[in-house]
Amino acid sequence: MRAILVFGRFDGTMNLFWKNAVAVLLGLIFLSASGTTIGQKVFQPKQLATNSKGILYKYEKAIDVRVHTNGYAVAFNWGKIQNYYTTRYYQLELGFLKDARERRQNKNFNFIGLGSSSDFIFGKQNHVVALRGGLGYKKYLSEKTKRRGVAVGYTWEVGPSLALLKPYYLDLVYLIESTEGNTFELRSEKYTEENADKFLDRTGDIYGSSGFFTAFGDWDFIPGVQGKIALHLSSGAFDKKVRAVEMGILGDLFVKRVPVMVETDAVSNKPFFINVYMNIHFGFRSNP
Repeated sequence: MRAILVFGRFDGTMNLFWKNAVAVLLGLIFLSASGTTIGQKVFQPKQLATNSKGILYKYEKAIDVRVHTNGYAVAFNWGKIQNYYTTRYYQLELGFLKDARERRQNKNFNFIGLGSSSDFIFGKQNHVVALRGGLGYKKYLSEKTKRRGVAVGYTWEVGPSLALLKPYYLDLVYLIESTEGNTFELRSEKYTEENADKFLDRTGDIYGSSGFFTAFGDWDFIPGVQGKIALHLSSGAFDKKVRAVEMGILGDLFVKRVPVMVETDAVSNKPFFINVYMNIHFGFRSNP
């Protein structure tokens, strides 16, 4: 009997132990779950900075202002953006070509009745206006750039070229003899074999240049071809605004010598011009 009582007491104690153990275990599980829930943080996916991306337009129109080693030019471009890397464009350009030997001077004369002498270029025979047309490609060397970034690429272009020749007129001094006394007269003349002695007399009868618009209808032309290749640096290459700088080489080749200067034993002309140039390129891009 006593043994039964002892065993019963022991059994009750064990049941109480296990009940308490289960309660403690459940409490720990609950606290652990609560702590995990409280410690969790919710992370939202980062939004893409869409306002920093470039926008791909389909068409581009721009103006070039170009300075080169023997002249300057302005051009109008219109093109189609084919993909992130390539734009095909057409160009129409108007510029001036000079000879590297041209030097402007002034005798600083002031004859009574003739006024002050003007600047002139000794030995110059023609103004040369270059009219160029071309088909070109612009290629970037990197993917579509973000705004305010600089895209690096290159351009190349080929097409026809036309040298328009406007004779260079000089004011030449002529002595007019009469019974009432000798006087001087200025005559505006272009170079001919008949007036070669006066036209090429550096210290004698040249009074100055007559100006570009003298005898403006007197033109001639020489056809040829032209080509360009350049490094292209663009700010915001796919923004709405076009802003770029180019540095490259421009070449013109004509079917015969271009008479910029009067040819002599020491001076000769050539049928080609090679120039290093720098170009400012600006405009806008659009969709249809």
